[in-house]
Amino acid sequence: MNQTTVNYTQLANDIKRWGRELGFQQVAIADTHLPLAEQRLNEWLAKGYYGEMEYMSRYGTKRSRPHELVPDTRTVVMVRMDYLPPQANFKNTLANRLKAYVARYALGRDYHKLIRKRLSLLAKKIDEVTPGFEYRPFADSAPVMEKPLAEKAGLGWIGKHTNLIHRSSGSWFFLGALFTNLPLPLDTEEQSHCGSCAACIDVCPTQAIVAPYQLDARRCISYLTIELRGSIPVEFRSMIGNRIYGCDDCQIVCPWNKFAKMTAEGDFNPRHELDTLDLIDGFNWTEEDFDKKTQGSAIRRIGYECWLRNLAVGLGNAPRSAAIVTALKSKLTHPSGLVREHVEWALQQHK
Repeated sequence: MNQTTVNYTQLANDIKRWGRELGFQQVAIADTHLPLAEQRLNEWLAKGYYGEMEYMSRYGTKRSRPHELVPDTRTVVMVRMDYLPPQANFKNTLANRLKAYVARYALGRDYHKLIRKRLSLLAKKIDEVTPGFEYRPFADSAPVMEKPLAEKAGLGWIGKHTNLIHRSSGSWFFLGALFTNLPLPLDTEEQSHCGSCAACIDVCPTQAIVAPYQLDARRCISYLTIELRGSIPVEFRSMIGNRIYGCDDCQIVCPWNKFAKMTAEGDFNPRHELDTLDLIDGFNWTEEDFDKKTQGSAIRRIGYECWLRNLAVGLGNAPRSAAIVTALKSKLTHPSGLVREHVEWALQQHK
């Protein structure tokens, strides 16, 4: 590829247009310099806030230096895609303690493959006009600091809850990154607009946001119900309520989400009635039911055992009823010690 013959300003404009045509709500370009993000990551790791997510420290500086992860990377094309389905109903579901609350990002099809596929299609379009260029697509699938890169690209700013916020679209969106060896013109970095607001800090059920922009994952319900594979600490179980896969509380209260847009992607619409699932019904799923109903879903990654663990906690926090006690007792002899432990705790809550 003869880079001297390429009009990179025009190419950048084309990339943004192609990205929007592929379903991304915004496309922007960042460089690979993340010294502040690297410093904050190291401080976060030093405090042990990563819990059992040892992979967060596994790759050293490759996580914060894209050119070390993928040699010759010069710029990163960052994209975002809205995922909030029209039938979100998060407040109603959270208020109904007999229902299972699933983080809204996980109601539909797993976004990882969808976004990587779209990024690959975008790369093919770029390759048609700049043959032989080098690239690699990512969607939460490698040691990539997507949020700091997106902030540099101007897709939003990292809020006090550590999620990315866009001033006219809120925070209900996925991110993707396309590493390239192209010297594309850069977009303007976004600045924080959180101001004195502390709504996300105040609402967190487990007080996991220990300070503005600092999240102790060991206290976070998303970590406890998704990343943690062992026993959920007893001190947090009652605080989890009916949240059986992830948590959206900090996003629900964010004032910027009054501007959030509903997704146009059919793949992100709820599947298998996960947005209206009864705790008892989910708890009564067999392993075959779980495999079938989570096929192509992000939920599949926690496995059936953790699914039952989480549902048991939800049932322990639900209003007492004969049906709930019966459901819990049906798993008292489950072969998994992890499941039995959480079932026994749940039954204690109904005495």
